[in-house]
Amino acid sequence: MTNQSRSCKVKNDTKQTRCPHMDDINLHYRFRNWRRRIREIREVRAVRYRERLKRMLRDGDILRYHGNSDEVGCFVASRPLSKRNRYFEVTIVDTGVRGMIAVGLVPQLYKLDHQPGWLPDSVAFHADDGKLYNGNTVGQQFGPKCCRGDRIGCGISLDSEDGQLTVFFTKNGSEVGSVDIAASPDTLYPAVGMHSLGEEVLLDLNAEWGMEEDDGQMIVDSHEEDWARLHDVKVTGTLLEYVGKGKSIVDVGLAQARRPLNTRFHYYELEITDAGEKCYIALGLARRDYPKDRHPGWSRGSIAYHADDGKLFHGSGVGDPFGPRCFEGDVMGCGILFPRDFNLDGGESNACTLTVKGSYCNIYTHIPITHFCISPVTIKSDKAKFMIFL
Repeated sequence: MTNQSRSCKVKNDTKQTRCPHMDDINLHYRFRNWRRRIREIREVRAVRYRERLKRMLRDGDILRYHGNSDEVGCFVASRPLSKRNRYFEVTIVDTGVRGMIAVGLVPQLYKLDHQPGWLPDSVAFHADDGKLYNGNTVGQQFGPKCCRGDRIGCGISLDSEDGQLTVFFTKNGSEVGSVDIAASPDTLYPAVGMHSLGEEVLLDLNAEWGMEEDDGQMIVDSHEEDWARLHDVKVTGTLLEYVGKGKSIVDVGLAQARRPLNTRFHYYELEITDAGEKCYIALGLARRDYPKDRHPGWSRGSIAYHADDGKLFHGSGVGDPFGPRCFEGDVMGCGILFPRDFNLDGGESNACTLTVKGSYCNIYTHIPITHFCISPVTIKSDKAKFMIFL
């Protein structure tokens, strides 16, 4: 055998022995690439489904502003709206200093130092001025202003065509209006913006829309139509319950009737089913525009009997001894004694009588005809409850 043939054979043998080793190396690098690719996909998915927030604190479903009021705070949900989940709501717990709360839809990587609706491809309803901001820092008049206790909703319509998506907004379950934007549902993420100290909202990303008829039936059953104003008071049938914070003197819950007392409807009662911590419950009569953060009797144009101290308050923060204190199980009442020759158009004053446990209290006060008003409040407790008999 020649040296040349021997050399070729050695080379061929070497080539044959190196091939399995090279295959192992290739598989090793492929495996590393696969692992890197999987890790990258997981990272992308983690970013995609991670909520984003700045100058805000989240505690469960509660969002609070956490800035100095000179800078915007913004929250963007982890997932966009979809056919299965096309609506969300925000309940204003506290308006803070300025009530600059915005609710709307934004792209996933929206700049968190801008209110929703200010930048392109975003739209939002702002509570402080009732304006709609559609990719612009200048808003258009759209709906009513919103305050503490109001629910602001935002959703998308599934009937959109021609590349346009209909975005609608609601307040307390009623539609405020809608706007068409050029976007697809999977690019719009629920967003909440805030811009002043003390602002706080309750976030419900799983709220449902389209239950207007059922909700209407529930309202009739709950007697909510009897009330012109409800502030920090929950109505369940004839049961009224204080649901405010109860941290300060202005954290008053107010329930004011829709209709005034008259010769046919001149008396009402309540039964205290739970006195709460200190039984800070008052009933009486007040003018239609009575302040929502004042007990009946504290301000002009009102008179009330307070259960906790048994005093009568008549347009003043200082009460006079009037009757017994009231406790759980007691029934309190308020009515007007109309004279036989009463003339509604005569602007007369009439005797107002207040009762407890079915007995007349010992003082009568002359007041004009007005709307009756109940103001349950309990400091540092949320358990004050009573039954109302209209």
